[in-house]
Amino acid sequence: MPRGELRIYLGAAPGVGKTYAMLEEARRRAERGTDVLVGLVETHGRPHTAAMIGDLAVLPRRTLRHRDAEFTELDLDAVLARRPELVVVDELAHTNVPGSRHEKRWQDVQELLDAGISVLSTVNVQHLESINDVVARITGTTQRETVPDAVVRAAEQVELVDMTPEALRRRMAHGNIYRPDRIDAALGNYFRVGNLTALRELALLWLADKVDDQLDRYRAQQGISATWEARERVVVALTGGPEGATLIRRAARIAARSKGADLLAVHVARNDGLAGADPAQLARQRVLVESLGGSYHQVLGGDVPAALLDFARGVNATQLVLGASRRGRFAHLLTRGVGVTTTARSGAIDVHLVTHPQAGRGRRGAGVPAALSRRRRLLGFALAGLGLPLLTLLLSTLPDLTLTNDILIFLAGVVGVALVGGLWPALVAALGGSLLLNWFFTPPYRTLTIAEADNLLALGVFVAVAVAVSWVVDVAARRTREAARAAADAQTLATVAGSVLRGERPLPALLDRLRETFALRAVSVLELAPEAQGRPDRAREEDAWRRVASVGVDPAGSPGAGETTVPVDDRLTVVLSGRRLEAADRRIVEAFAAQAAVALRQERLAEEAATARPLAEADRLRTALLAAVSHDLRTPLASAKAAVSSLRSPDVDFDPEDRAELLATADESLDRLGRLVANLLDMSRLQAGALGVTRTAIGLEDAVPLALDELGPAAADVRTDIPADLPAVDADPGLLERVLVNIVANALRHSPPGQPPTLTASTHAGQVELRVIDTGPGIPEDRWEHVFLPFQRLGDRDNQTGVGLGLALSRGLAEAMGGSITPETTPGGGLTMVLRLPAADERPDR
Repeated sequence: MPRGELRIYLGAAPGVGKTYAMLEEARRRAERGTDVLVGLVETHGRPHTAAMIGDLAVLPRRTLRHRDAEFTELDLDAVLARRPELVVVDELAHTNVPGSRHEKRWQDVQELLDAGISVLSTVNVQHLESINDVVARITGTTQRETVPDAVVRAAEQVELVDMTPEALRRRMAHGNIYRPDRIDAALGNYFRVGNLTALRELALLWLADKVDDQLDRYRAQQGISATWEARERVVVALTGGPEGATLIRRAARIAARSKGADLLAVHVARNDGLAGADPAQLARQRVLVESLGGSYHQVLGGDVPAALLDFARGVNATQLVLGASRRGRFAHLLTRGVGVTTTARSGAIDVHLVTHPQAGRGRRGAGVPAALSRRRRLLGFALAGLGLPLLTLLLSTLPDLTLTNDILIFLAGVVGVALVGGLWPALVAALGGSLLLNWFFTPPYRTLTIAEADNLLALGVFVAVAVAVSWVVDVAARRTREAARAAADAQTLATVAGSVLRGERPLPALLDRLRETFALRAVSVLELAPEAQGRPDRAREEDAWRRVASVGVDPAGSPGAGETTVPVDDRLTVVLSGRRLEAADRRIVEAFAAQAAVALRQERLAEEAATARPLAEADRLRTALLAAVSHDLRTPLASAKAAVSSLRSPDVDFDPEDRAELLATADESLDRLGRLVANLLDMSRLQAGALGVTRTAIGLEDAVPLALDELGPAAADVRTDIPADLPAVDADPGLLERVLVNIVANALRHSPPGQPPTLTASTHAGQVELRVIDTGPGIPEDRWEHVFLPFQRLGDRDNQTGVGLGLALSRGLAEAMGGSITPETTPGGGLTMVLRLPAADERPDR
């Protein structure tokens, strides 16, 4: 059975017209004769959306009960039984009511697709799992319902339903998205122009990435290797040389000329596993690439131009940036070089050969270290100087040997010298052996003359083979030493990475591993003071540097106080104390230093984020406060003003009953306004740490009735069970009453009709516990902490039911009195708020 096709309408925010566009497509399909079924559509009370359903077949929803409430969901079994060609299922990220077959609606859709039924659905960008946290940081609202990106990316079609922020806000103001009582709060919070602009960009970028993936899949399926210039991608090739920074900045400027262009840096490493580039330079260049918004890649290859072009074509690159060759003129006569070869093979990819100060100067790297130790080389020279004469003396006593045998024996001796001492002792042995063979064993004897051509050829072959064997032995020893060092460096870097991944602080972990690896006394990171930056004369002064991080004993405080100094950039320097490192060790130390600079930057960014977090929280509170004032203060003020204006009107003569009702309305509205202002003031004092608390012994049997009286008739049916011998609590009477009023009011708001909350009290471990128990819908345990956030109500997306300060203020007041408030699940369903306060030493006077 063929799998059904999924078509998703993606929007940046609610109200852009996703459901409307989906229903338009459903109607078009139905008009073409497709069997279309509306499985579930959420109109949210929007008449234009509801009208689009028209005469389409609509499937009745399935009703489910959860915690004494009824909910409706998609009837999955009915859709499977009906088996339409196309079914409309709105809001793909929706979480199903407990008791449904699947937890998420997208899982229902997957089952429909597996059954061969095509689906039309919708999703907002804030519900995509990969960018859900980004949206939360932008808007300040966390969306709990998410859909995996893979589900949306797997759709056959994803259509963006776009609308400018200004047009969307006009729709909101005209009442085409939310009810009138929610418009002010929405426009002042989630639907701000900045938020909508950012969400729109996220949606466009996400869809562009999906289109890019589709293009890559198509090219792979069709075997297309040629570059398609659908999107600018600039690849810069890095060799690990000093010109890398110049190339990266040049490539970044090229990429910046095209909006949305990608910058990729690639280093082609040798496929023999040996070190061919400076790891410190590559580490610094990687940091530079990522700071410019690019990505760093590394590939293996023996043929550098081929590997480079394979990578460029694989990422569909349009431009390739290479550095001009550093090789000298003589080297150019032998081979064309990477740049010329790559340009000749590039095809449709534009190649930029960028000049730099190192071009044409040759590869002036560090001197090549000797393959063998000095002791072995001396032993090889001694073996050549003493062994060959002894071998000549031995062969002179064996007259039956021919010249061929003598040559083979001498060749074995040269190979032995090469194995012991390497290239140069073997070359000396080959030269000396050829002279000894010529003098003692080649006719005419005791002369350097060779009478026969065969003997000349034999001696020539002997010298050539001896030199070749010596060269091979030396290269093998050199490669073995390089491989061992590369493996040690890799193991060191892997250990460093592992220490960071295991949760250690990156900068101290890096410095400590550096100190342990090279057996140093101390390692310190020094930074040039701001007033000394850009002034070389001041940089030489010891007091111009400050230590920003260090490990070990007696770390250096200036570059001159240590044995080894490794500059990172113009401002940072790593100083090693304890011993002077060898030149071969400096490369890995420079890689450590580059990573230390990155770690330092990360720590400072984390500190800045921690500093900015309270400011962001204060800004969020101010924004929410303005939204609350726009609605919650306006409502009681409007009610009170309407009542007073009616009473003052000379045109209407109210009877006593109507007058009393209007006065009661005004009184109730003003009381509500007074409580709201008091809550706002107390929350402000809590945030500022200026709330005054006067604690004294007070009994709950006295405080609870006062709180219930303040709540008025709504609290008349609240049941209380407070033991007569319960200890008093040590609390501020006024603040305690406020806490009780807010907690009980919250329980009343969520209690089912006819099932009022219950208050019980007990004592435990020197604390008095008051439980406010309701049997309402309850709250999932993983969302308990969210009810204590100020200026919001759990599950609400507006402020129409109040400013949402009650529980947040109650917890703050309780903690100010040395107590706490924690939620618990009510047995059988509901929520229990537990207020814990310290017990007083003595009961108050009665």
